[in-house]
Amino acid sequence: MGVESKTPHHNWSGHDSLQELSSLAKAAGANIVGMSIQKLEAPSSTHYVGKGKIAELINLKEQLQYNTVIFDDELSPRQQRNIEELLQVKIIDRTTLILNIFAMQARTREGRLQVELAQHQYLLPRLIGQWRHLERLGAGIGTRGPGESQIETDRRLIHKRINRLKAELENVRRHRALYRNRRKEKEIPIVALVGYTNAGKSTLFNVLCKAGVTVENKLFSTLDPVTRRVTLPNGQQFLITDTVGFIRKLPPSIITSFRATLEELHEANLLLHVVDITHRDAATQYSTVEKIIAELNLQHTPRITVLNKVDLGLSCEVEMETLTTIPYIEKQIVLPNTNTVLISAVKGWGVNKLRDKIASWLDNALIHGKHKN
Repeated sequence: MGVESKTPHHNWSGHDSLQELSSLAKAAGANIVGMSIQKLEAPSSTHYVGKGKIAELINLKEQLQYNTVIFDDELSPRQQRNIEELLQVKIIDRTTLILNIFAMQARTREGRLQVELAQHQYLLPRLIGQWRHLERLGAGIGTRGPGESQIETDRRLIHKRINRLKAELENVRRHRALYRNRRKEKEIPIVALVGYTNAGKSTLFNVLCKAGVTVENKLFSTLDPVTRRVTLPNGQQFLITDTVGFIRKLPPSIITSFRATLEELHEANLLLHVVDITHRDAATQYSTVEKIIAELNLQHTPRITVLNKVDLGLSCEVEMETLTTIPYIEKQIVLPNTNTVLISAVKGWGVNKLRDKIASWLDNALIHGKHKN
């Protein structure tokens, strides 16, 4: 369920956003029985959607036999509580869905800590809704009520857990800093892969360094960062890091909780921005990642734009070599410079050209002393 503003302030449609929400839901194991969108000036502060749409959802409940409704934005505690009372089914918002997927995909201790921290930070302001039925028992002058005391207990427990998780992640952060300092001492340049989720970063990572990282046609199939050493044909060496994919409406709690992971990007000398050029929303995905890069204060880090999955529209690498224009996105996307390469990570097409571009950048950086290290 989504809301599309009548005066949009972004460059993607409500339909495209809802399609992405559907992909997220499927990645979490949901069976989609229907999708709906409502055009409003702004989401309702009480129920997210209008009363008419709520009535429509109630009427569809018996027909579709749904037991969960997923909303395409982060709901306030008030919105979630009101919708649950009316629909009498489980209500999930986009943030909860993303956090659930992250919890499913986390493989390392660090990943699990980061996800748990984000989940607790999300849950804290929503505790009152969990105990509303107990609050009614204690209503009246001079009574605090069992519901209120339970909320206070839960808040203390969650605050305590959040502080413990932050302390453990701070230890992770310190260990990462030690590793980064060792890398600086060796003066090995660092290249980081960034891109929208499912753009093919992990496939490219495996091709460049034969790392054996899990590759799935699924959103957020890679959550924990992986770093490997790569030696180019001319003997040049660099470290390459594969990072979590970005997405639209990325919850602030994710950015906060994944600070230790995202700090790896700040150490990168060069970014490879991987774009799935076959996606119908490639231009928006590209600009979304560029926006997040700017929010992380990485807009001045040199980067190569890697246009991936070209094999899905061409029959052979020779055909790719004859291209005079960029396929799929030539009329949708404005590239900031000519530092762009067409590839198929799956087929290996164009990967040698990408290696040459990286080698050229390394040579230039050494000559001009541009390494951060």
